[in-house]
Amino acid sequence: MSVDPAAIDQWEAVIGQPDAVASLRAAVSNPVHAYLFMGPSGTGKLTAASVFAGELLAEADPDNADRHRSLAVRFAHPDLHLIKPTGSQFRVEDSQRMVSEASRSPVEGHRKIVVAERFHDARAEAMPVLLKIAEEPPASTIFVFLADRVQPEQITVASRCTTIEFRAVPEEAIVDALTTDGIDVAVAERAAEASGGNLRRARRLATDDRLLARREAWWSVPDRLDGTGAAVAVMVEELRSMIDDSLAPLRKIHAAEIEALEEREERYGTRGSGRKDLESHHKRVERGHRADELVFGLATLSRRYATQFADADAATIERLAEAQSKLTRAATALSRNPLESLLLQDLLLDMPRV
Repeated sequence: MSVDPAAIDQWEAVIGQPDAVASLRAAVSNPVHAYLFMGPSGTGKLTAASVFAGELLAEADPDNADRHRSLAVRFAHPDLHLIKPTGSQFRVEDSQRMVSEASRSPVEGHRKIVVAERFHDARAEAMPVLLKIAEEPPASTIFVFLADRVQPEQITVASRCTTIEFRAVPEEAIVDALTTDGIDVAVAERAAEASGGNLRRARRLATDDRLLARREAWWSVPDRLDGTGAAVAVMVEELRSMIDDSLAPLRKIHAAEIEALEEREERYGTRGSGRKDLESHHKRVERGHRADELVFGLATLSRRYATQFADADAATIERLAEAQSKLTRAATALSRNPLESLLLQDLLLDMPRV
């Protein structure tokens, strides 16, 4: 099947995911009933879902292809439905909303696409409903589940889907995207390095004037270690304070969202509608931000130690290699939501001075 210029332009919005894009392009002419887009946050899953939906709708109705693509990429198409969890988790009622949307006939053509965000947050109670629609979907409906990962209780549903893997966006692709946005190259490179392959985070960091100071604070840690718990305690407090400060722009956005909600409640008399869910969402985003900042800090430390290998003797190389291993284990431990201060204290007490 030939790909027209409009389709190429839309797919170019999916940054740094050539394998995923190739798989989805190939799937357009003969799609299956359910897909799982799986990969870290900020890797373009939602953008890819909107482009894929536009292509599916266009393929089923080529006479109106441009209209389908244009509406779908903005999630404004009447036959494209985005299901977001109503709270901190994907609940039974969210699954039921998917069933309700899927059961209706398409408005404009012969196809309907239902996209579910944060499938990784789906509760076990929601699985029977999701399993039923994954196994017995309406003939006109295609489901796309978006997940950072798959939990054990979600494996049965995930196994009914065709999985499309999304990987951390390469730094060079992030730099290209940021400079295309008009960001200075040096700033783009710092943001890309600190982003951990998350393009959305990179775009936020590119306008963060405190990023360089945080990087320098982590970079200087090995110079300040003296083998004492006192020095470690001071550094841990300084690093955590800088992470606190980095939340300020995010909290400003969240405050504006709360204010907008309060204005809607006042105007339409719908007090209490969504306030708790929005606050839960904000807390989840802030936790994610802190985790991202810690990953950035640990990666910065790893880069610093890596600079010492070139001229090191055998004993020093062994110590540096062990430090790298400890940093990797600490980064892995973040997924278990450890106590931040204890994680950093235990780690830095074992780190070598350079």
